[in-house]
Amino acid sequence: MQYKLETEIGKAEVLIEAIPYIRRFAGSIVVVKYGGSAMIDEKLKKSVIQDIAMMKYIGLKPVVVHGGGKEITFLLDRLGKKSEFLDGLRVTDEETAKVAEMVLSGSIGKALVDELESVGISSVGISGKDGRMLLCSKKLDEKGRDLGFVGQIDTVDTSLLDTLLANNFVPVISPVGVDMQGNTYNINADYAASAIAGSLSAQKLIFLTDVEGILRDKDDPSTILRTLSREQALSFLADGTIKGGMIPKVQCCLDGLDKGVQSVHVLDGRLPHTILLEIFTAKGVGTMVTKEERT
Repeated sequence: MQYKLETEIGKAEVLIEAIPYIRRFAGSIVVVKYGGSAMIDEKLKKSVIQDIAMMKYIGLKPVVVHGGGKEITFLLDRLGKKSEFLDGLRVTDEETAKVAEMVLSGSIGKALVDELESVGISSVGISGKDGRMLLCSKKLDEKGRDLGFVGQIDTVDTSLLDTLLANNFVPVISPVGVDMQGNTYNINADYAASAIAGSLSAQKLIFLTDVEGILRDKDDPSTILRTLSREQALSFLADGTIKGGMIPKVQCCLDGLDKGVQSVHVLDGRLPHTILLEIFTAKGVGTMVTKEERT
């Protein structure tokens, strides 16, 4: 009996610890870029859905932007179409763009809506084509090579998002855009999330990844940087401290800050309830990137 009572008291203390954060962030927009293992593992998926629901119930305004590269590759393989990449970027011909839209806006987006609705959260699945939200042009890689129908976001029209948020819906956005001629483009989900968060003046932008956070040494989890200023991030990019696959992630963090997001968080999506632990506890669990250095 005593053990059970202590356990319940511990739960109450966790809730009390969250009070100042709930007060501070109530009414704020939080954009969550959902991807990695948290989209594949059923237990982790349930955890993320619960975190988003909790944010909504305590007064935040979550917006979800999801990826789906593995699912796109899987379906292309089933269709007998080989995936081609240039320096990690998918070459996207017209057929591949249609498959990407079908996977992202269809099966993944609608499944996430179903999951949110199952826990009582009203949500709507949309893509960047709806309301011409994400207007794109063709993106070339760093060597100037044509990647096909891979989009670079030129403008974000938040009219539809504003309407959904004002009417108490959680938008679930697939990173598919359109150009002035009506051509469909596949967009990197991280950059889509960054652009959307900036246009909404989001309080927070959260990236769920398959790493602990931003590391000084990518092979040593103990070197995680709990806080990182814009100036420090630029310095680490310049001297090679941040390298490999973390470079575009950090660049997206900086892009979000430059577009008006208050703070950007890189979290380990393999950890259950990582979103709640980061936002509503004193220590947090990932890396928080801000414009100014935090002490």
